[in-house]
Amino acid sequence: MHRIIAPARMLIRHRGLMALLGCSLLMGLASSFVAPFLSMFGTMEVGMRPVLFGAFMTVTSLSAIALSTLLARWSDTGVPRRTMLLLGTVSGLFGYVGYAFVRDVVWLTIIGSLLLGVASITFSQIFAYARELLARSKVPPGDVPLFINVFRLFFALAWTAGPAVASWVMVRWSYRGTFLGAAFFFLLLLAVILFFVPGAPGFVGGGPEARPPAGAVFARRGLLAYFVGFVIIFTCGTINMLNLPLLVVTTLGGTVRHVGKVFSVAPVFELPFMIYFGLLASRIDQARLIRLAAVGAVLYYALLALVRAPWQIYPVQILSAAITAVTAGVAITFFQNFLPDQVGTATNLYANAMRIGSTAGYLLFGVLDAAFGHRLVYVGCILLSSSAVAIMVTFRDRPAGLVPTPAPSG
Repeated sequence: MHRIIAPARMLIRHRGLMALLGCSLLMGLASSFVAPFLSMFGTMEVGMRPVLFGAFMTVTSLSAIALSTLLARWSDTGVPRRTMLLLGTVSGLFGYVGYAFVRDVVWLTIIGSLLLGVASITFSQIFAYARELLARSKVPPGDVPLFINVFRLFFALAWTAGPAVASWVMVRWSYRGTFLGAAFFFLLLLAVILFFVPGAPGFVGGGPEARPPAGAVFARRGLLAYFVGFVIIFTCGTINMLNLPLLVVTTLGGTVRHVGKVFSVAPVFELPFMIYFGLLASRIDQARLIRLAAVGAVLYYALLALVRAPWQIYPVQILSAAITAVTAGVAITFFQNFLPDQVGTATNLYANAMRIGSTAGYLLFGVLDAAFGHRLVYVGCILLSSSAVAIMVTFRDRPAGLVPTPAPSG
């Protein structure tokens, strides 16, 4: 309990960290209002064909990757992170207001590529700024994964209620209401940053020589290997998110109520798992923990390929929660430790792995589902996840900051 209570006291006493916890929660609420309904918005509200919607998502995702990479580099070389947070928040506010009222595909693409592309920097900057405030607060390096997992926990906490509230808003006020709701959360986020997030100079660790050109971050084969591995993991996660409801309803003979139960199990377990794995990551090698999570993903998709009734998926989702607690929590610290003097770039690499994986998942799902059906889609996920494990094991490289710090006795 001491390992939990002491960090909790520190967070409560640190105004800047508490403000960033609020930012993480608001960011999670904004995304939970949009992400579950974006495909329906594009196809049913705007009238895009599936192929056009796939192209729309690809273009906006690639733009977000390019802009966030550029902005992350600037945040590591002089531009204050608070300024970056303000830029991303204002862009998100106007971007979602645009989505609420615009229905022309061309203008939606422009808004999504530019305004929401800039807004995509907000997620990674929250975690990069949190890492720097933790460093200034003299937090032991071994405790950093626990703190970062707490920040990620607040983002996940928003998803336990956000989609349900968003669906109620959509029933009453259609898609305009959900996007205005997301814009409202960005407005609150802007207020928190303006009034509670402290201004601070850019973090300086090892000097200019420790900050190579942006393209040189992949010179370390280990960083590239884990980046590719995470792209694959997030690709499979997106495929599963799209395929699992269809598997339940069309293959297993379940109902929409079963689908709701399936997706409600994992978030309940994710919250305690994030605390547990945050503590565990301070004691064992984080790289080993991530590789075990990738192996767990192989097992998870194998179990989904074997289920014969909707209720059998419920306990399997506990394994999904454990995998998410590592790949969505510990992984952020893991990437930051690869580039300790470029935490903005490092955190954005993790976020870009999510974006690329999501885009690839959208594109691959249609191909796999059309060719093999809902159950055999998971055979493809097994093969992809196995390749991620092989890449991480074969080309593994140890980040400089991953030496576990022994826990204090008592």
